[in-house]
Amino acid sequence: MRIFMQLPVSDDRAPRFYQLVLQPDLLGGWTLIREWGQAGSPGRVRRELFAAREDAERALVTVRDAQVKRGYRVVYTEGQ
Repeated sequence: MRIFMQLPVSDDRAPRFYQLVLQPDLLGGWTLIREWGQAGSPGRVRRELFAAREDAERALVTVRDAQVKRGYRVVYTEGQ
């Protein structure tokens, strides 16, 4: 599952992005990868490990909702 979000472009600041990726790991758990930064430059990355998919999905939705409240808009969604 992947969600890509951006802040609306304005004249006084560079465009910013926030990306969430949920993927299985090799040991049967799940990893939530969060990447954010200015468009066109490498972003910051944080990885969170979860034992169950449901917990990882819950965390993904929580982060997505928090970023939407900050003004980000969902541009692209892939997966369930």
